[in-house]
This record gives sequence, structure tokens and C-alpha cells, in this order.
Amino acid sequence: MTTDLVPDELWERIAPLLPKRPARRERHPGRLPVPDRVALAGIIYVLRKGVAWRDVPSEVVGCSGVTAWRRLRDWTEAGVWPRLHEALLTELRAAGSLDMDDAAIDGSHIRALKRGAHVGPSPVDRGRPGSKHHVIVDRLGTPLAVSLTGGNRHAVTQLIPLLDAIPRIRGRRGRPRNRPKRLFADRGYDYDKYRRLLRQRGIKPLIARRGVVHGSGLGRTRWVVERTFAWLHQFKRLRIRYERRADLRQGLLELACSIICLRRLRRSF
Repeated sequence: MTTDLVPDELWERIAPLLPKRPARRERHPGRLPVPDRVALAGIIYVLRKGVAWRDVPSEVVGCSGVTAWRRLRDWTEAGVWPRLHEALLTELRAAGSLDMDDAAIDGSHIRALKRGAHVGPSPVDRGRPGSKHHVIVDRLGTPLAVSLTGGNRHAVTQLIPLLDAIPRIRGRRGRPRNRPKRLFADRGYDYDKYRRLLRQRGIKPLIARRGVVHGSGLGRTRWVVERTFAWLHQFKRLRIRYERRADLRQGLLELACSIICLRRLRRSF
């Protein structure tokens, strides 16, 4: 079961990024720790199935949900997930499977069942507590950066932070790439202030105008970001927010983005 949840190609990329464990004591060393690969299988099991941590079947996964949650906490605090995502983006660019000339951005509301950071009244869910996922993708729908805010935050507030969150992606000769040439967005991003900010960064804004009849043609390029949200929400844990800690939710989002990148990398082999 562990190898099904954590295939070799994923484990080979994440293992070097995990923090080293302290050496065990010679006297009274205590119980052997659960192997990292087994704990990662527990994290991915929750991410895919959407079950509560306490309901992780240890006889199937190999560890308890509490152990998996603790590793998620430790690895999130160690910055493992963004480094894994960056490494996979670099491999995609080296394989010629990353098209950063065009990018698209959007946000998606989710319900939050517990209070915590980045939770707010959702304007699309009768004011119930919610959060919002924001993602920016390349022309093919590969997630370049993802973020989490309260459900009451306007999507346009994350435009510049998401652009700045794109890592400097290597993989080819020359300078690393972290900026698209053109950015596509829907009417929710229709503010002249942000158009100016994009142009200052050398990015051409292609944003739908409010009050204009539909049929601008931007949807032919923008649809990929909607498909990426569909990919993200195939991970059942991401459909509803259960985590109180925003950093753990962000870590699960980044892990899901890495798995999507790995799937795209497989197709490029």
C-alpha cells in the first residue's frame, strides 16, 4: 500500500528534502520511529480520501493518523513542500513541458468547518465560514504557485502575491524564469491599478472588462485554470477545509500541486 500511495519517482524526489532525524540514544533508545515513507503514505492517504486523521487505517497505511499529522506539521515547518514543488517545476521546464509565456489566475471558494487563520464569511455561501484557494498556472495548466486566504478576501488581492510566489525556475540555459509574458484573468481582476502593476513587471495584462458582453475570446486560454482547480479538488481533503492551522492547509495544497506536476512529468518521458 505504501508504494501505491508513494511511488518511487515521488519518493526519490522528496527523500533528499526531508529534515534529518537526530541520532538515537545508545542506551534506552526507545521505540523505532515510523519510516518517513510510511508517514508520507499516511499524509497522501488523507489528502486523497479526505478522511479524518484519527480514521487513517494503520493496518493499511502502516502508521497512525496522529503520526502522519505530526510529520505533516514537522515537514511543513521545515519548508519541504515548496522546495519539492520548485524541484518538479524545474524538471518540467528542462523537459520542455512548461510554457510560461502565458499564465492564468483564479480563485475558488471552499467551506471551512473549523475556525482558524484565513477563515472568513464567504460571500458565495450565505456568509458561512469559508476559505479561498488561489492558483496561477502556465498555459498547460501546470500550477506555478498556490495560496490560501479567508473566504471574504477579494481574488484580486492575491494577484501580485501569487506572481511573487512563483519560484525562480531553472532547467534551461540562461536566467531562471519566474515571470510570464502575458497574464489572463476574469472580470474579478478588472482594476486599472493592477494592470499598471503588471505592466511594471513586464507582463501584458489580458483581463476581461466588467460590463462588456461575453465573447472576448479570453476563455480559450483561461479555461486551463478551471481545469487545474478540478485536478486539485480530486484530492478530497481539499474540497472542504478541516485544518485550523493555515500553514498545514497550505502544505497540503503544495503537496497536491507537486503530485499534479509529477503526473505531467510522467507524460513527458
